[in-house]
Amino acid sequence: MRYKGFQTLFYKEILRFHKVFLQTVLAPVVTTLLYLLVFSNALSEHVKVFGAIDYTAFLVPGLVMMTVIQNSFANSSSSLIQSKVTGNIVFVLLAPLSHVQFYLAFVLAAMVRGLVTGVGVFLVAVLFVSLPLENLWYVIIFALLGSAILATLGIIAGIWSEKYDQLAGFQNFFIMPLTFLSGVFYSIDALPPFWQVLSHANPFFYMIDGFRYGFFGVSDVNPLYSILIVLSFLVICSSLTVFLLKQGYRLRD
Repeated sequence: MRYKGFQTLFYKEILRFHKVFLQTVLAPVVTTLLYLLVFSNALSEHVKVFGAIDYTAFLVPGLVMMTVIQNSFANSSSSLIQSKVTGNIVFVLLAPLSHVQFYLAFVLAAMVRGLVTGVGVFLVAVLFVSLPLENLWYVIIFALLGSAILATLGIIAGIWSEKYDQLAGFQNFFIMPLTFLSGVFYSIDALPPFWQVLSHANPFFYMIDGFRYGFFGVSDVNPLYSILIVLSFLVICSSLTVFLLKQGYRLRD
């Protein structure tokens, strides 16, 4: 019975997004493909990246990773705020779960949604774009780390938020800007020096850049350095989340 609570909570979180598959998986895939269609047609003749790499091919890994991290965040944050608003969070808190098990159940379920959606975008995109794959391990590592980080940030946002509009503010003023300024649509080499320096302070940039390296074998930053940055950020976020869960911050009120 030691892990039954963890398994049940994880299964509940999986069922939660699976029941509305059209909204949680297919809709983000369609939205991301629209980004690919619009930006590739509008900028492919004007933007040069990494020498001879086609801009449309350059876009695909960034859009896949953007989909992964956005949906990982959305799953854990929306689930937690919904449980708080409706009051059923009490049933989770009363269950024989440790704080680490609570954390892992939400994070792993959010990672599943993010990765499934990302794979969906990739499978549809490769029907139209020829995409190399230089190092599969870097693709897997950064996809897992990126989805875990955003799932963790989703828990933090869900804990902090007491209303839906607070959660929307966290996403609109923190998650979205960091995502769109992380190099999804461009290489930071094309930016002025000031913005290049600012981009290096964005942890999302290292997720995108390292993930893209797995496909093309070239990147703006050494991928090993990116792994170190992303892994450190995950440890910090995870430690903070487990601490908040242990304290019962805005959960036991």
